[in-house]
Amino acid sequence: MAETEVHPDRCGARRIGGIEEWPSWPSGDRVERVATIVLFHSVLGVRQGERDASARLSAEGHTVLVPDLYDGPVFDSYKRAMGFASVLGDEKLGGRALAAVADLPDGFIVGGFSQGSSVAYGVATQRRVGALLQFAGVNLLEWFGADAALPAGLDGQAHFMTDDSFREPQFEEQAIADVAKGGGRLEVFEYPGTGHLFTDPTLPDEYDAEATELMWSRVLPFVAAH
Repeated sequence: MAETEVHPDRCGARRIGGIEEWPSWPSGDRVERVATIVLFHSVLGVRQGERDASARLSAEGHTVLVPDLYDGPVFDSYKRAMGFASVLGDEKLGGRALAAVADLPDGFIVGGFSQGSSVAYGVATQRRVGALLQFAGVNLLEWFGADAALPAGLDGQAHFMTDDSFREPQFEEQAIADVAKGGGRLEVFEYPGTGHLFTDPTLPDEYDAEATELMWSRVLPFVAAH
């Protein structure tokens, strides 16, 4: 499958208070429903994978926000990144995430990469979001407290590589059931390979161009429908 050429520099991204905003492009009849989408970065920080995701979605007419929950630091090492995130703590990361979406009206789509998928899920338990995207991560409702709940009818997608060493397949069935309990549907897609952040071209040991294109061929129609 041919790789789509993406030009983030042509998207007119603006940085506002630690948030990169990617304004929508005019796109004719390509978008069934224009959405506001919030994407939370992985444990490595805001990297090219998040920027490429923003570019693809904004090219379809959506407005995309990428909050930098680290306020600048970016990592190549998972070990160092996890240490940094551990010092910040889940409570502080979750608080920053909620602050980043505080001014958005209900109905925005929330998503995240790896650790960011957990941040996105946490936001979905606190706000009436329109859909949930989990890239290289899956979450259980019980992890967010005994009283945690997702918006009724919330649909979502989760995308993994089959042999990703961070993947936790034992949780996937329960994750699907958690969403179904609220009247929604969680679709889980897997792709051959071992990469974790497989959509980030700056991580050559993980990146898979063909899997990335296949993933976006599934994500974009989902977003357009929600």
